[in-house]
Formats: sequence, C-alpha cells, structure tokens
Amino acid sequence: MSALPQLTTTETKLFFRDPMTWTFALAVPPLLLVIFGAIPLFREPDAALGGLRVIDLYAPILVAVGISILAVYSLPQQFAGYRDKGILRRMRTTPVSPASLLGAMLLLFALLSLVTVVIVLALGRVAFAVELPGNVLAYVTAIVLTAVALLAIGLLIAALAPSASSASAIGLVLFFPLAFFAGLWIPRESMSDVLRTISDYTPIGAGVQALQDATAGNWPSLLHIAVLLGWSILAGGTAARYFRWE
Repeated sequence: MSALPQLTTTETKLFFRDPMTWTFALAVPPLLLVIFGAIPLFREPDAALGGLRVIDLYAPILVAVGISILAVYSLPQQFAGYRDKGILRRMRTTPVSPASLLGAMLLLFALLSLVTVVIVLALGRVAFAVELPGNVLAYVTAIVLTAVALLAIGLLIAALAPSASSASAIGLVLFFPLAFFAGLWIPRESMSDVLRTISDYTPIGAGVQALQDATAGNWPSLLHIAVLLGWSILAGGTAARYFRWE
C-alpha cells in the first residue's frame, strides 16, 4: 500500500477518535435540516419563492455550511496541531514527506464533505421530499468548486495561525459570517439587494447559488464560477506562500 492511502486511513481513524470534532462537522447540517423541516410553515409552497418551499432552499445551504465547517474549522485545527506537536518536522526524517500528509488530509476532508452532501440530500429527499439536483453534472461541478475554495481558505488559516488553538478560534469566528452569507439565518432570496450582492462575492454565497442553480436544472452562472475560482487561487496561492512546516 502506498503512503497516501495509508496516511488517509490513519488520519480517518484519528479524526473519528475525537467525537466533538466529527459530531460538529458531520451531525450539525443534518440536525439543522431536521429542525427546519419540522417547522410546518417551511414545508408549505410559497408564491414569493416561485412556488418553492423554504426547506427546498435550505438543502443546498446546509450542504455548503457542512463543507465550510470541515474546511475552515476542522482542517486548520488539525493541521496546525500537527505543526505545534512537531509531527511535520519529525516526518522530514522519514521516507514519508509532509506533502504526503497534506495530500492525505485534503483527501480525507474532501471525502468527509462528500459524505455530508450525501447525508443532507438523502435525508432531505426521504424526510421532506426535497427535489434532487436536476442537473447532476452541474451539481457535482458546483460541489467541487465550492469545496476547493473553502479548503483553500482552511489551508490559509492553517498557514497564518500561530498555533492550533488560534487556528480553531479563527476558523470558528470566520464560520459565522460565512454561514450568514450562505443564508443560514436569512435565505439569500430574503436578503436585501446589498446583502445579496455581498453574498454573491463570498465563496459560500457563490457556492450556495451555484448549488441552487444546479438543483433547478441549470448551470451555475459565470459570475459564481469566477468567484469560486478566484477564492481558490487567491487563498490557495497565499497559503502556499506562507505555509510553515515547523
């Protein structure tokens, strides 16, 4: 077995040894979907939403929120923790490079993001008859672009944070505005024009709109694709520039 699968397997076991981390990352989106779906008004079609129900809007929002929890909170905390403990420095004396560990962690969090997407979509469909994506290829494209942009931001936090505790704090502080502009508390359709324009230029707001477009059977707009690619290049490039192994 090559280093990458072995490291990914090991990182997966370590991730699930911390119940607080995986519960927050994997259980919050489905739990919020159940809570919102239990509100009768959210299950009623709304003419102001083009005949959609509020719960239909929340499915893609919670998909994006689930990815953001993993990307901007869990990933930087874990990676900065390895740097604090000197694990990355010690790995340089072994045949396994720190870059292999970085690849394994990105693969793990990408797989966990996929699990979150599947859970939210399956639960939404079975429990609340939420429509599945009308354009599957566009939906997968939107998921990949959103995950890459948010994981790049997570790596940037890991690069700049001086310690694991500060990485955790920065990720948690950043999560709340991201969740707001995703539409977690006020769906994007109910935001003012100013707030919605700001949301369009955030990685998670662009991601949610791309997912909603794909759910409706359309392709994401060029604006939202460009925003997601821009955040990926900007955050990923800056993270590569300032990343420290020790």
